[in-house]
Amino acid sequence: MRDVLPEIMEWWRSGHRFGLATVVSTFSSAPRPPGAAMAVRGEEVAGSVSGGCVEGAVFELATETDRPVLQRYGVSDDDAFAVGLTCGGIIDVFVEPVSPETFPELEEISAAVEQRRPVAVATIVSGPGQVGARRIIWPDRSSGSLGLERLDEAVDDDARGMLAQGLTGIRHYGGQGERRLDDLAVFVQSFAPPPRMLVFGAIDFAAAVARVGKFLGYHVTVCDARPIFATAKRFPDADEVVVKWPHDYLASVEVDKRTVICVLTHDPKFDVPLLEVALRTRAGYVGAMGSRRTHDDRLVRLRESGLTEDELARLRSPIGLDLGARTPEETAVSIAAELIQLRWGGSGSPLSTTRGRIHHEGP
Repeated sequence: MRDVLPEIMEWWRSGHRFGLATVVSTFSSAPRPPGAAMAVRGEEVAGSVSGGCVEGAVFELATETDRPVLQRYGVSDDDAFAVGLTCGGIIDVFVEPVSPETFPELEEISAAVEQRRPVAVATIVSGPGQVGARRIIWPDRSSGSLGLERLDEAVDDDARGMLAQGLTGIRHYGGQGERRLDDLAVFVQSFAPPPRMLVFGAIDFAAAVARVGKFLGYHVTVCDARPIFATAKRFPDADEVVVKWPHDYLASVEVDKRTVICVLTHDPKFDVPLLEVALRTRAGYVGAMGSRRTHDDRLVRLRESGLTEDELARLRSPIGLDLGARTPEETAVSIAAELIQLRWGGSGSPLSTTRGRIHHEGP
């Protein structure tokens, strides 16, 4: 949805009506995750829900329907590949007509996404409730209604929890809003600010890591104490470049479980005090570059600084997966590979040597 927002906002502001298709749930090897969206206006298409497998069928449905509808695509008993979802997966797609009249809150949602303010959209997609009813949830307020006060309250609680973790997916409730029942399905789409990647050390490797971090959707900051090296010109892909002692900067910023910290300085006067701070934050990933000899020396210094074995166990060093990387760009790919592996719980092995599901639900 985030990817198609700029284009559909042009349609919306022009008063046009268009069809919006959103993946709300997936099973097995689905090609796109929940939240993937495709918008259709006449012969114009923005976005994708399956990487090409069922786009034709979704296009027709989005063009023809004048009411919200939930449609499943994939393997069926009657037809091995019902609509050509050749990966063998199944996706549920919610298709709805959208216009300024049917979705008046879209402007405010778009503004929140652009300004990196968290907001969630909860929509009834199936069940005894009013399919298509929508509620907008911010951390401190809500607007719209799903039809029942009890349901609104339950969804608000769940949506705020999902928003804090950046999660998107289906939540089930009873027909009167009861928890622990599954009569009614509500799709909660979280628009959380992008996770942060903090890259320390203004070196050529940092430029490559910043580039791949931006590609993966992180808000990237490069930090170094040396102003001659830490410049926006040297790091055009970074969202910000900070000239400050790394450990002082890290101690001054908010760090959550989605934050990635990459320490590329491999200089004890920089990385030891920095890692003292980093390993005591809530960051989901702390990696440090350097040889195995550098790593061993670094561990000695960190132990002398008072870090515990549990804190040291959080350190990913040498940083990245073992890909045989040599260049800055290859090293950045190895770091990206490790981040993806940790996010989804992959083995890091070649898929040709593994069995079972390709897409993991998470670690």
